[in-house]
This record gives sequence, structure tokens and C-alpha cells, in this order.
Amino acid sequence: MGPVTDDEIIRKRLLIDGDGAGDDRRINLLVKSFITWCNSGSQEEEYSQYQRMLITLSQCELSMGKTLLVYDMNLREVKNYEKIYKEIECSIAGARKKIAECKKQIRQAKRMRKYHQEYDALAKVIHRHPDRRKTLKKLEALVKELAHLSHIKESVEDTLELRRKQFYALLSILHELKPILENDEKLLKVEAAQETSVETDPKPQNN
Repeated sequence: MGPVTDDEIIRKRLLIDGDGAGDDRRINLLVKSFITWCNSGSQEEEYSQYQRMLITLSQCELSMGKTLLVYDMNLREVKNYEKIYKEIECSIAGARKKIAECKKQIRQAKRMRKYHQEYDALAKVIHRHPDRRKTLKKLEALVKELAHLSHIKESVEDTLELRRKQFYALLSILHELKPILENDEKLLKVEAAQETSVETDPKPQNN
């Protein structure tokens, strides 16, 4: 025979002792009654001991039956607890799955909220600036004004170039006129000197 396990020892103990209400004492008493019955002298004493043994045996059988019922009930309770435990485990797994999904939804909701806030901020910035149509009109007006100013610049540059040429021509003429004017000035001085000399000399007298 193999080694006796703790469960078998407990089971045998329960079958013998029942719920701890003195089954060991009953069995001991039954053994003593059997010994007394074997050594009894008279028939009446033998019959009396026999009845006592039957009563004690009935009590032991009743206690054993009760113990078996309790044992079976405990087995059913254990199976029921195992079933409940599995259901609880399934519920916990389902709850964890739901929690993970809720966390995922919360992260998505936070991300969407962040995008919404960024969108609102960007929309406010966009609203503070003119729309594209007005901007294009302003840009077109600026391009036209720039073209006009460029034309004016070219006209002014042409005018300045003309004036510069005219100024150079005038300087050239003045440079050419300078010796003539200096010569005329010298002639005028000579003529003035001659006139002065004529005025100072005495006029001849007629005889």
C-alpha cells in the first residue's frame, strides 16, 4: 500500500469521530461491551449487553451517515466555490479588459481634446488675420503700386541722366566761353585805358 495522504486521514477521522460528539467513546464503549458480552455469564446479561451493542452500533452508524452527508455537502460546496471562483476570475478578466478599453478611450478622448484645443487656438490666430481673398487683393494692389513706382523710378532716372548730360554740355560751353570772356575783358580794359589816356592828354590849339 502507498502512503496515506492527509485527506484520507482526515476522511477516516471524520468517519470515525463524526462531528466530534464522542464517536471515539462510543466505539470504545462498543468494544468493551463486546468483550463483556463475550465474557457474560447469564443469558439475561448476555441479551442486555447485546442490546446495548446494537444501540451503540446504531448511534455510530447514524453518526457515520451524518458525517458522510456533511462530507458530501462539503464536496458540493467546494465544487460550487470553485465554480464561483472561476466566474469571479472571468468577471475580473472582463473588468480588466473593460478597464483597458476605458483607458484607451480616455487616452483617445484626451488626444481629441488636445487636437480640439489646438484647432481652436489656430482658428483664433487665423481669424485675427484677413482672409485669403482680401490678402490677394492687397497683394495685387501692392504689385501694381510697385510697378508704378518702378516706372516712376525709371522716368526719374532718365530725367536725371538727361539733366546730367545737359549739365556736362553747359560746363563744356562755359569752358569754351571762358577764354573768349577773358579776352573780351582784356579788350575792354585796353579800350578803357585808351579812353582814359585820350581824356588826360591836352587838345592841340588852332592858329
